[in-house]
Amino acid sequence: MIYFDYAATTPVDSRVINKMIPYFNKEFGNPSSMYDIGRSNKYAINNARKEIAEAINCYPEEIYFTSCGSESDNLAIKGIAKANKSKGNHIITSKIEHPAVLETCKSLEKEGFEVTYLDVDENGFINIDELEKSIKNNTILISIMYANNEIGTIEPISEIGKIAKKRNIIFHTDSVQAIGNLRIDVKKSNIDSLSMSAHKFYGPKGVGALYVRNGISFKRQQDGGHQEENKRSGTENVPGIVGMGYAISLIDSELTNHIEKVKYLRDLYIKLVVNEIADIHINGSLDKRLPGNANISFLGIKGSKMVELLNERGICASSGSACSAGLIKPSSVILNTTSNINIASSALRTTFGKYNTVEDVKFLVENIKDIVKKYR
Repeated sequence: MIYFDYAATTPVDSRVINKMIPYFNKEFGNPSSMYDIGRSNKYAINNARKEIAEAINCYPEEIYFTSCGSESDNLAIKGIAKANKSKGNHIITSKIEHPAVLETCKSLEKEGFEVTYLDVDENGFINIDELEKSIKNNTILISIMYANNEIGTIEPISEIGKIAKKRNIIFHTDSVQAIGNLRIDVKKSNIDSLSMSAHKFYGPKGVGALYVRNGISFKRQQDGGHQEENKRSGTENVPGIVGMGYAISLIDSELTNHIEKVKYLRDLYIKLVVNEIADIHINGSLDKRLPGNANISFLGIKGSKMVELLNERGICASSGSACSAGLIKPSSVILNTTSNINIASSALRTTFGKYNTVEDVKFLVENIKDIVKKYR
């Protein structure tokens, strides 16, 4: 198997696995317990909190652990909206957000909140002027993803942050795809809240985190115990949290080399496809995109069919978001960038990671060429 779907999930780094193992059996205490084996787990959780805080330049007490990026998005958007409803009920987001954001906003609309869904251009960028024009006196929250999970477009986060700060509006960003692929500084970018998920940066599945700046009010979304400063009830997933903290510290220390490698592989892939395969369309920006992301439409063959045929040859790729891969329909993200349904339905997303090689990329392109020749 050759894997080109790092945007869906990443394999857990072996160093991370080794760090986690003791917390399954030897260090198994409940972090809420008062005896030593519980306290040592509490210490491990707080150490992971520090590791995550260092990676995005915030304070450890601003990090709250969750089960995944989707829960982090829900907790941030619902929690902030409901806690600040006395100040207004208007939220601004974009039409190409992850379902965890879009469905959360739709849920809030049923509770009386007003949501503006911004259009994007042909490359997936929101328009900053349109964002400013959409702001109302009752706007309390802006939620725009850092980078798109399908087409890799990196949104103008710092510009959005400046506008939000100037207008005294809380700014949340879904950074699930960005963490581990970009250098992020929440203070420099004026980000008030940020979502992440460990399995996107070589950590374990089933654990995520939410950053919320000190002073920002948000309501808990599930009742129970008083874990995570009474903001997220439930016994902590200690092995997962330890793994997440260590994974982000590793990728942060190796980030420059990681970015250079996956960008080189991505650019090589695009170059070979452009030179050797006709009737293609590159989705998203060629400049401001995630370093390991390539989304190309091979016109005349459906993306879902391409994924199926590549799988038969031992190659893993994707035709869209992993969270909606079971839905065989054109990408809604790409349909928001073009009216051409053929482009949207023939898209293939390939995302590169630290275990890919130049030989892998060449093998991928040769197989795509062969499939296109036989089935287009």
